[in-house]
Amino acid sequence: MKKTLKARLAILSDAAKYDASCASSGTSKRDSSASGGLGSTEGSGICHAYAPDGRCSSLLKILMTNFCIYDCAYCINRSSSNVERARFSPEEVVWLTLEFYRRNYIEGLFLSSGIIQGSDYTMEQMVRIARDLRLKHNFRGYIHLKTIPEASARLIEEAGLFADRLSINIELPTDAGVEAFAPQKHPANIRRSMGELKAKIDEASEPTLQTKRRKRFVPAGQTTQMIIGADQASDATILGASAGLYDRYRMRRVYYSAFSPIPDASKALPLIKPPLMREHRLYQADWLYRFYSFGIHEITAARPDGMLDLAVDPKLAWALENRARFPVDINKADKEMLLRVPGFGVKTVTAILNTRRFKRLALDDLARLKVSIKKVQAFIEAAGWTPAKLIDRADLRTMFLPEPVQLSLL
Repeated sequence: MKKTLKARLAILSDAAKYDASCASSGTSKRDSSASGGLGSTEGSGICHAYAPDGRCSSLLKILMTNFCIYDCAYCINRSSSNVERARFSPEEVVWLTLEFYRRNYIEGLFLSSGIIQGSDYTMEQMVRIARDLRLKHNFRGYIHLKTIPEASARLIEEAGLFADRLSINIELPTDAGVEAFAPQKHPANIRRSMGELKAKIDEASEPTLQTKRRKRFVPAGQTTQMIIGADQASDATILGASAGLYDRYRMRRVYYSAFSPIPDASKALPLIKPPLMREHRLYQADWLYRFYSFGIHEITAARPDGMLDLAVDPKLAWALENRARFPVDINKADKEMLLRVPGFGVKTVTAILNTRRFKRLALDDLARLKVSIKKVQAFIEAAGWTPAKLIDRADLRTMFLPEPVQLSLL
């Protein structure tokens, strides 16, 4: 008996929760209010994802199907997994996107899929959905497609003409991990597809001689997803792999997805579920690398096993290990050193640099900038303030740990 559309939507939207990277940031501004058509890349609705700038993004996030011919050990939708299966036709995905948008539930589509029949067949179906939305229905909202690296370069290039962002999943931090747990996927093919996509994005970013206009091709760039905890890779290995992706392919974002063992797995992995806090710390460390000029070796050098401290954030952990570089005089220090003070973000540092041209800053001035004085006071000097021997306290780390909570027995 064929499942109803509602039943399939429940299955395939739930299955899509394992796909990360669905924030609709970084694309070009498009709105249909003046030109006709449907959708906007900046509209409002029910918010499910957050862009790096804090803006809420409402996306219809579904799989085209959770049937899959691959048997990746870490994936709940692998061929040997005992999960309920469902599938949408391209026409149904188009209809759902338009109807959800018309009801102001969403501002765009995030579409992924299991592999059915073959990589090219599946990719062709996904491209058809994006093409029909754009050309047949003049949909101008946000579209993010999870592409299939084994698919032909022609199909991935065509997807880039209609999607705002494309993802090609790196899967695991190391080639050895991919070969062990996803033997039907090939790291060399994944990197080749990433490189080809980067080349197309770079080519489109150059203005043409005739019009001086840039070609519209994946304006929000490419992202990738990395499963953490399915193999034994350390945080240092994971962050090093991410740094390589940023540097080589100019990745907009590497998304980390904590692996959760599946109870009914026929290929149960002998690994412990990593805490979501590890995923959170990796995102924080990733942010330090991309926006605070930290090296990966600096972030991960504190522990010999290459793992991040789960109890405190990576910047604070680095500061506690490098106390000789503190306290920092906020009225004299350069931007790079100010960015290394725990509790100081980019906006705070910019405000400090701008304000100190006219006056000497005190702790009260930092409080007005919404800075946590408790967090920064051990690491800075300011007008009327010096931490004295606070930075040398043996119990300094414990001052930043959350208060213990009594567990209830009821």
